[in-house]
Amino acid sequence: MEHIRSNILNKVQNHLKNFNPNDYKEIDIKNTLSKKKLDLNDFTILLSPIAEDFIEEIAYKSKIETSKQFGNSISLFTPLYISNYCENSCIYCGFNAQNKIKRGNLSLREIEEELKDISKTGLQDILLLTGESKTTSLRYIGEAVKLARKYFSLVGLEIYPVDVDDYKYLHNCGADYVCTYQETYDEKQYKKFHLKGPKSNYEYRFNSQERAIKGGMRKVTFGSLLGLGDFRADAFATGLHGYFIQRMYPQSEISFSFLRLRPFIHQNFEHKTKINEKQLLQLILAQRLFTPFADITVSTREDPQFRNGVVDIGVNRISAGVSVGVGGHGRSPKGDEQFEIQDTRSVEEIKNSLYKKGLQPVFNNHVYL
Repeated sequence: MEHIRSNILNKVQNHLKNFNPNDYKEIDIKNTLSKKKLDLNDFTILLSPIAEDFIEEIAYKSKIETSKQFGNSISLFTPLYISNYCENSCIYCGFNAQNKIKRGNLSLREIEEELKDISKTGLQDILLLTGESKTTSLRYIGEAVKLARKYFSLVGLEIYPVDVDDYKYLHNCGADYVCTYQETYDEKQYKKFHLKGPKSNYEYRFNSQERAIKGGMRKVTFGSLLGLGDFRADAFATGLHGYFIQRMYPQSEISFSFLRLRPFIHQNFEHKTKINEKQLLQLILAQRLFTPFADITVSTREDPQFRNGVVDIGVNRISAGVSVGVGGHGRSPKGDEQFEIQDTRSVEEIKNSLYKKGLQPVFNNHVYL
């Protein structure tokens, strides 16, 4: 495995050691909300428990900032799972190698059929996903990317972390961006949740976005699985990770995705840390104000009412017409789902809900009329 020698990991861990969101008072949040440009301390304040009492004021400022950066446009995309084979034993995931589920790889012919079906909805941004298994070869993923490029203007990847040259190969095949989630930035907790498999290498996973940028990817996405650990600390570390990457590679675009734990097939894991919708909203708004230019996504893990509520006050990108089984767009899934989704609306239904709010659905930088 190739290792990036970067000081970003040390920076994030050092700041995380000093993260104490309980030290703040009302005057601190009021001072933060009066500023035009926020620093790391302000980000901590926005994530603090006291800030929950000011959620309406934070939302008001976030809505203004979101409109300033993105107007009334909301970008739409959909994921396509092409494989659910996995070598990891993550106890919070339906793809866990020990979990007895229906496994499958789409053939290249099946991938193209799925892509054709999805493209009929008008979507132009596709995210290809796999489990973390080298049986799903890099060449196979590269051929899937080439197929996706025939039908979509933007192609993203959510796959196992790879080396710089591998990201370069995938970029040359047509991939534009990469999503990698650290799950939790608490290294001790991380080791408890990732005992076996390639994902157990905390540092290699952490440096995925930097390797992807060095491999030519123009955008990278960051996120934690909220509920595995202290959700405020994980949100803070996620924001810092993206912030430091963007400062080191100013030519790159950064994006954040906010994910809560969801039930899955044969689940035998009960997470101890709960995060409610108000707290999830707080994290989203804090990230928007700290990095106003970044894309922020909320997935179909959340219900339609919540997603409808956040699209014009902080979120500028959402998925639509989602299937989290292998395939499942226009035909039956070939493999079981990773988790249960809450928002099962079609692309058309989500497009219409955005219109009702006075928002404009955008399919890859082109307004859909």
